[in-house]
Amino acid sequence: MSQRTGILLVVSGPSGSGKTTLCRRLADLGEAHYSISCTTREPRPGEVDGRDYHFLTRGTFESRLAAGDFLEHAEVHGNFYGTLTSEATGPLAEGRDVVMDIDVQGAAQVRGCGDPVIQRALVDLFVMPADEEELWSRLSGRATDSEETIQLRMRNALAETEHWPEYQYRMLSSTREEDFARFQALVTAERMRASRCVSRANRP
Repeated sequence: MSQRTGILLVVSGPSGSGKTTLCRRLADLGEAHYSISCTTREPRPGEVDGRDYHFLTRGTFESRLAAGDFLEHAEVHGNFYGTLTSEATGPLAEGRDVVMDIDVQGAAQVRGCGDPVIQRALVDLFVMPADEEELWSRLSGRATDSEETIQLRMRNALAETEHWPEYQYRMLSSTREEDFARFQALVTAERMRASRCVSRANRP
């Protein structure tokens, strides 16, 4: 008999790729723990602390950053964003899988983490629309965005897609159901890796 160690599945992709939907759906099915990020920005209408983000004051964020509590972090438009290491290591220690949707800079920081628990658990996936036409269609789907905003998001998205070779896996997005089926297949395959199996006889 054996018990496996948990997976840390880091998912990146441009805005509109569906990466957050994939991660949230897997977590909603009870298949994984969804890693909730911290931010210093103010909550938007409808956002709930502990569900959408952990909302921290700038002082608290900086103190925890100085203490080395963050697995990855960045400053965007004057606000800090980051993932606490405990969001990953806590569930992993219990043998649970963790899903985390973060940008390419954050994913690079996770890859560079020296913690052997993180490195053993890490699997990364880049999700991208099949072509630029599909990407434009998804980005322009929000009727509230101006043409200028869509153009900016498109440029940022195309710049992000250049990073896909840095990932272990790449998925060209199709329909939501097809994407989720392939996402689940990846998780299932990673759970069967022999290197993740721990003999109960060898457990501390």
